[in-house]
Amino acid sequence: MECLQFLHMNKGEGETSYAKNSTLQMKIMLEGNPLLEEALNGILYNDNNINFPESMGIADLGCSSGPNTLTVVSKIIGIIYNSTRKTGRPLPELRVYLNDLPGNDFNDIFMSLPAFYKRLKEEKGKEMENCFVTGVPGSFYGRLFPRKSLHFIHSSSSLHWLSQVPPSLDGEDATLALNKGKIYISKTSPPSVLTAYSQQFQKDFSLFLKSRSAEMVPGGGMVLSFMGRSSGDPTTEDSCYQWELLAEALSALVSKGVVEEEKVDCFNAPYYAPSVEEVKDAVDGEGSFIINRLEAFEVEWDGDLELESNNSSCCDTLRLMSRGERVAKTIRAVVESMLTCHFGRNVMDELFTIYTGLVDDYFSRTRPKYINLLISLSRK
Repeated sequence: MECLQFLHMNKGEGETSYAKNSTLQMKIMLEGNPLLEEALNGILYNDNNINFPESMGIADLGCSSGPNTLTVVSKIIGIIYNSTRKTGRPLPELRVYLNDLPGNDFNDIFMSLPAFYKRLKEEKGKEMENCFVTGVPGSFYGRLFPRKSLHFIHSSSSLHWLSQVPPSLDGEDATLALNKGKIYISKTSPPSVLTAYSQQFQKDFSLFLKSRSAEMVPGGGMVLSFMGRSSGDPTTEDSCYQWELLAEALSALVSKGVVEEEKVDCFNAPYYAPSVEEVKDAVDGEGSFIINRLEAFEVEWDGDLELESNNSSCCDTLRLMSRGERVAKTIRAVVESMLTCHFGRNVMDELFTIYTGLVDDYFSRTRPKYINLLISLSRK
């Protein structure tokens, strides 16, 4: 099954919505700000020569919806605006494209645009009338934009999602299931499962790079961040244990007779956390981009509740929860759509109640952290 059919963050403003449970993603986004500024200035000041185009194409891929969506766009616009102030050059016309899968809550984004435009004009003046924001639904594993129309591309917390479950693992026949009892790579997964996921990532990421190379002007840049891992072993806890605990929660529902065992055996997540080496291999193999910087950083499973957020009431609510509950709400906001498609909506509350307990128990024994990869690339 292709992700295009079922993958989207939880919509709306409810307690399980992505809008109210995306503090972790905001933390990851903020970690990338210094590299974002470095990359943009590298485009605007090429070999110490001012290189402002008259019109700039900017794309945020996997933009989702909620309070995080326009945060990075505001940051990008602010960097470009400050650069024009320093040089006395006019602000380029800004063509900003917000991309996600068709199931994304684009209506929420569009409803927030009037306030966004108003704030831009109040803070930066009438020049902001030349800023145009457009929604672009579709998979970034393929072409989205005209040739040589983009100068800068950003994507955060999206590229760990594959275009599809690896074909050898995707099917409704549980008797042929290769990854029984698990929903992602696990210590008990056979080598064929690890290989299938690795090959799907290489295929998808190479297609992503090929598509962007056609759409980007020479010298354009990309800053990408997505979940990864700290070693070559894809079964390390920092790359897969959140899925291990979710598989345990599903197994508990099987024991209760709420979920059929065969349903678990034939479900696999369209997700992959690559190593630094795998990312380098894909970039080198595709050949259109130069890696300026590639680094990894850790982030705690429940994010950083001390980070300043535009939604302080959301952070206050999160502080009253256990760490397991915070993690469960974050995971639910992201994966519920695909789980509902396979297991049904009626089991979701019980599933994530069990998952909360499992994560709380895990926190009592360790301080789990995700590994996030941050990469800056330039179009040759």
